[in-house]
Amino acid sequence: MRTDQMIGKQSVRFACAPHIISAASVVGKKEGEGPVGRAFDRICEDDRFGEDNWEQAESAMQNEAIRTALKKAGLLPSQIRCLFGGDLLGQLIATSFSVEDLNIPLFGLYGACSTCGESLSLAALAVASGCADYAAAVTSSHFASAEKQFRFPLGYGNQRPLAATWTVTGSGAFILAPDGANARISGFTTGKVVDFGVKDSLNMGACMAPAACDTIYQNLMDFGRQPSDYDKIITGDLGYVGQTILTDLLKEKGFDISEVHMDCGIEIYDRESQDTHSGGSGCGCSAVMLSAVILPNIQKGVWKRVLFVPTGALLSTVSFNEGQSVPGIAHAVMIEHC
Repeated sequence: MRTDQMIGKQSVRFACAPHIISAASVVGKKEGEGPVGRAFDRICEDDRFGEDNWEQAESAMQNEAIRTALKKAGLLPSQIRCLFGGDLLGQLIATSFSVEDLNIPLFGLYGACSTCGESLSLAALAVASGCADYAAAVTSSHFASAEKQFRFPLGYGNQRPLAATWTVTGSGAFILAPDGANARISGFTTGKVVDFGVKDSLNMGACMAPAACDTIYQNLMDFGRQPSDYDKIITGDLGYVGQTILTDLLKEKGFDISEVHMDCGIEIYDRESQDTHSGGSGCGCSAVMLSAVILPNIQKGVWKRVLFVPTGALLSTVSFNEGQSVPGIAHAVMIEHC
């Protein structure tokens, strides 16, 4: 049994780091109007993506992201050994319907908004272990399908509190291989479920920040690093409220990440002109930002080493209506220029 790749309590460091050879991002109209809109591969002006309902729209969006990533890599679906994918909907219906015509072996994943980190970790593990020549990772979310499932019908017109985030309509897809690119996944830290007893389902930042703190702290401890060893520590969708909580919690543990921290949910929207309150959230938030913004900076060598930490709130309508708190989880993926 090899133990040289097992680092600390929760981390893996790859002896042969897999490369991200292509990435693709497909988003909706609101995301395309945001500060980084020009960086996305496709912006659809119709958030139904030509489909009959929101759930089918999300599947269509995810399917296009996968196909675009495959095209960029010069690969056929039949060349992908396995696909790790997920979304926010019950029984992962956005993912299962999106991939059925691709005929790729699928591992369906649910980590709420942390799923991009989970899928990348497992795809990298499959490639690094020699179990896959090519592996894919995909995640998606849709504002309307998420609101319909978790909150209120759009026609209800309910008011959102200032701590609320806006679910990103978007999908990000990634193709991994043993080599062939200048961005590699050097390792990851798998998160634990962390529950601070928060019961406000509209304040996702407060629910997820403790989990982000736990995973980032464990990554720093496992690898013996300081925040300054990363050019950026990038959380998925804490938003403005969650960012403040995260930095305060880490300071209590002796680490100040304020100089290197970035949050995808903060960067994807202009909260003043787009009325997104605390920022963006959803599986698609971190995925499209990784594809469109983070990876290009790593590939160009602007950032040499990044800790990418998508964050998820583990609730359902059932647990919330039964009065349960909202636990969080976060998975950290180390991506380096090579």
